[in-house]
Amino acid sequence: MKRYFTVCLFCLFSLTAHADIIDDAIGNIQQAISDAYNPNSDRSSRDRDEDDRAYDDRRGTQSSQQYNDRRRQLDDRRRQLNDRQNQLDQERRQLSDDERRLDDDYDR
Repeated sequence: MKRYFTVCLFCLFSLTAHADIIDDAIGNIQQAISDAYNPNSDRSSRDRDEDDRAYDDRRGTQSSQQYNDRRRQLDDRRRQLNDRQNQLDQERRQLSDDERRLDDDYDR
């Protein structure tokens, strides 16, 4: 029962993640059926081409935005790691200085 629930949950998330693709496919199927029953429809192939280009532009912009967001996240993480590394280097130098002073004091 647990596996069945997990599989159903996975399928639900997969369908949710690809809802826009499924919606576009359904729209295309409906348009194809409409075109088949109404061959003299006023929707020309030029209109379909324009719609396809607009869809590609939206997907490209969305993809570009996702890329930029992810790139910004990675750059922020890199800066955080660099700051932490600088802190660790400073602590290491401080520890070495303290150790040197201790050795100098002991040698006296």
